[in-house]
Amino acid sequence: MDKLQLVAMIQAYTGIGIGLIIGLGALGACIGVGIMCSRFLEGAARQPELMDTLQGKVFLLLGLIDASFIIGVGLAMMFAFANPLIPGGLR
Repeated sequence: MDKLQLVAMIQAYTGIGIGLIIGLGALGACIGVGIMCSRFLEGAARQPELMDTLQGKVFLLLGLIDASFIIGVGLAMMFAFANPLIPGGLR
């Protein structure tokens, strides 16, 4: 297998990995946010006096869930534009 085919194969598999990282990360973040917000609404409906306390915790956790997804996107972009899997001599 020559060098050009090796680089093409690495880039193809990296593209599949990038799609999985972003797609599954978005899916997980959306499901997590949906479940958390539904539980917040249930808790606020049962005990309205705790709504302010719960709301602060919900916003904190929303930020953490979205941050984990954005970190995954950042890693995917690193693999897309500066792929460390391709050996230095083949770039």
